[in-house]
Amino acid sequence: MISSLRRVSNGSISLLTTLSTPIAPTMLLVMIASSVIVSETANAAATPSTDDEKAFYSIGANLAGQFESLKPISEKEISLLIQGLRDGVDGKTLAVDQQEGATLVQTMVQQRQSKAAEAEKTASSKFQADEAKKKGAKKTESGLIYTEIKAGTGDSPSATDKVRVHYHGTLRDGTVFDSSVERGEPAEFPLNRVIPCWTEGVAMMKPGGKARLVCPAEIAYGDRSTGRIPGGATLIFEVELLEIVQ
Repeated sequence: MISSLRRVSNGSISLLTTLSTPIAPTMLLVMIASSVIVSETANAAATPSTDDEKAFYSIGANLAGQFESLKPISEKEISLLIQGLRDGVDGKTLAVDQQEGATLVQTMVQQRQSKAAEAEKTASSKFQADEAKKKGAKKTESGLIYTEIKAGTGDSPSATDKVRVHYHGTLRDGTVFDSSVERGEPAEFPLNRVIPCWTEGVAMMKPGGKARLVCPAEIAYGDRSTGRIPGGATLIFEVELLEIVQ
């Protein structure tokens, strides 16, 4: 996933990715229904064999991660997804008005994502507490947990400086959501255009240094699900400050 930790023009923070574009919740639900139907067919016929079957299978597999914040999804809800798709394809009179349905979908998505974010933050609390107890860890007022891995030399960057870094970002369970290290290409960006955790943490480093930043959701992406990052997630970065560009 090619991405950068930048603020968007309206000042909010968003993980920008060139892998895909955001899909509206209503479209996602239709697409997941499609994948469920394909999944049923695939199960009956063992594994997908044709290129089209493999393509549809891949759609379902890739979409699965985007529905983590909507779980649990019951068997009845899955059946209703399939029913809605089939009724639409067959041109039948829909059981739910589309305008009403769009409003209900938006409300449902917001409620389930909010509940999932709260559960994630609760689970993250113990993780943060354990991280703060580790040797060399320093917890700042913002909640950032900073651990120096390798000392650098020279001056630390200011918030207005542009920096060149290598980084590896994971969730608390070790899942990698972004990594310039894996891409083999360092990233450059103004330090005041990234998530608050980075603005604060990288400013504590010196060129040539490496540090571990544990970022609570409040100074990362908040309660919003962003790409592979679930709402309320604590993020862990290993950052190497290669140089201050300007």
